[in-house]
Amino acid sequence: MSDDYRDIFDDMDKFYQRFTKKMFKEMEEIDEAIKSGKLEGDWDIKPIEEPGVKGFVARGRFQLGNPQPGKPKPLKTLNLPEQVSDEVREPLTDVFEDKDNVKLYVELPGAEKDNIQLNVTDGHAEVTAKKFYKTIDLPTKDVEADKAVANYKNGVLEITIPRKTKPTTEEPKHTIKIE
Repeated sequence: MSDDYRDIFDDMDKFYQRFTKKMFKEMEEIDEAIKSGKLEGDWDIKPIEEPGVKGFVARGRFQLGNPQPGKPKPLKTLNLPEQVSDEVREPLTDVFEDKDNVKLYVELPGAEKDNIQLNVTDGHAEVTAKKFYKTIDLPTKDVEADKAVANYKNGVLEITIPRKTKPTTEEPKHTIKIE
């Protein structure tokens, strides 16, 4: 496994561990709020602790957002922990090249097209979106950065950067008379 893939999986594992720890803390706080009477309603939270499986089964009645007239007030608003939601992530990328172009595919799930910024220079591409940032080394510096085009669809940014074309005409020959 290459170092890039190992780094990606290490980052994913660290994110998962932080997210899981925060989730368990939130579930324990909800359970405590139910037991103390701060959180009303019909709730049933049971921990799962089996070999290889750890988690919670939570069943209850809750409402998100503002209550409608005649409806009960919200019991609990569920959100991602602030620490997790504010984190800048490095998107997954693929780089391909052929004789005419260098193509980049950058996964930006949930990003809005208007919030994506792309800068291409000889040898590098820099992608910035709301919660994503990555500098990508191109396989060659012989690209025409000013002619790069990008398309964003279904959470994937596709970037096509043309390679520099070699001169199509040969240098004119100069015949020199030898004296």
